[in-house]
Amino acid sequence: MPDPSAWLNVEQQDELLIVTINRPEKRNAINDALLLRLETVFSAIPEGVKAAVLHAEGPHFSAGLDLSELQERDIVAGLHHSRMWHRVLDRIQFGTVPVVAVLKGACVGGGLEIASACHIRVAEQSTFYALPEGQRGIFVGGGASVRLPKLIGMARMADMMFTGRVISADEGVWMGLSQYVVMDNDGLAKGIELAKRIAQNAPMTNYALMHVLPRIADSAQSEGLLMESLMATIAQSSAEAKERLRDFLEGRAKKVGE
Repeated sequence: MPDPSAWLNVEQQDELLIVTINRPEKRNAINDALLLRLETVFSAIPEGVKAAVLHAEGPHFSAGLDLSELQERDIVAGLHHSRMWHRVLDRIQFGTVPVVAVLKGACVGGGLEIASACHIRVAEQSTFYALPEGQRGIFVGGGASVRLPKLIGMARMADMMFTGRVISADEGVWMGLSQYVVMDNDGLAKGIELAKRIAQNAPMTNYALMHVLPRIADSAQSEGLLMESLMATIAQSSAEAKERLRDFLEGRAKKVGE
């Protein structure tokens, strides 16, 4: 078997970590070794890194689970395999830095599950989305049933699985699968631009958006409002927040829209 580390290239560029899925000959299909390599990378973000960009070599982001390596599993083994995916993608969603995913070509099945664990998604025009599990007699197991309904709604996800519907990049941004659509070959530059902007935020703000906002959204209104108050109080009491507010009030910070 090839060295799994070759399937994931990692490069630090100042405050950014550029992570590249590198199995273009397999349409960047995800096997267990590559998945665990993702876990290793996102569990040990280097000091000084404030945001990450996840993209892929070749014309596709990821065609999903590598079915050529699929093995027979009993019920318990299948449960553990699904929970492994959950653990790894939690390391992306609830890690230490915001992650921008740059999508192109196939963003299908497990590839879409990985993308949905990222915080910002930039889709090139070539991007298409699908959940073919419904046509293969199986069910999603990498977190799609939790994350995707929050992005596009339960009915739209059910439609994708019931019918095998393929969603284009333009339709996907309207539905909520990505926040941006760019021309082909412009995705990485846009992803890096956004990641650099995110890296300039106060660390407490980025932490709140990654770790607190999802939990507020999952809470009842009264609990969510209380968490919001607590987080707002903590954030505005930091020295950096006070300095940024002072810069704004004294005319040293850009106004919205500038």
